[in-house]
Amino acid sequence: MSSFIHRLPIKKMILIVIGAMITSFGIHNIHQQCNITEGGVIGLMLLIEHWFHISPAYITPILDICCYLLAFRYLGGHFIVTSILSTLSVSLFYKVWELFPPMLPNLSDTPLLAAILGGIFVGAGVGMIVQQGGSSGGDDALALTISHVTHCRLSYAYLFSDLTVLGLSLTYIPYQRIIFSLITVTVSSFLIDRIQDIKFIKPQESEK
Repeated sequence: MSSFIHRLPIKKMILIVIGAMITSFGIHNIHQQCNITEGGVIGLMLLIEHWFHISPAYITPILDICCYLLAFRYLGGHFIVTSILSTLSVSLFYKVWELFPPMLPNLSDTPLLAAILGGIFVGAGVGMIVQQGGSSGGDDALALTISHVTHCRLSYAYLFSDLTVLGLSLTYIPYQRIIFSLITVTVSSFLIDRIQDIKFIKPQESEK
C-alpha cells in the first residue's frame, strides 16, 4: 500500500487533501453548528443509534467497512488505497478544525442559507476527492458502487442513498428539519457530479 501511495502524483495527493479540508470545514462549521441532518452512512448511523441505542463508535466503522468491501468488489484495490489517503485526510482536518472556535457565523436562524452553503462545501470538497479516484467515507464508496453497477449518473446514486436514509429518518426527525437536509444533499450531489467531469490533472500526469 505504501509503495502505491508513493506512486500517486503529487498534484493528485494535493487535490485530495484540499478536498478533505473543504469538506471537513463545511461540516464542522455549518452542518454541526446548525444541526443539519445527513443522509448516507452518517444518517443511517444516527437512525440506528436512536432506535437501537448502539454507540456510533461501533456503528460507524461497521457501516464504513461494509461499504468499502462492496466497493472493493466492484471498483478494485486502487480505489480502496486512494480512499485510505482521503479518509485519513478528512479525519485529520476534523481534528484541526476542532482546535479552533467556529470560523463562520452560526446560521441556525437561516437554515435555508445553511443548507445551501453546507451543500456547496461538501459538494466541492467531496467532488474533488471523488474526481481523483477516492472517497471521503462509506457514503462515497456506496454511491460510487451504485453508479458503477447501475450505470447511472453519480448524482442520482448519491440522491438515492441519501433520500432512502432521510426517508427512514422521518420516523424520529420532524419533517421541517428533513426538508433542509434534502436541500443540502441535493446541492452537494449536483456539485459532486459536475466536479467529477472536471479534469484537474492531464491523463499523462496521472500515469507518472
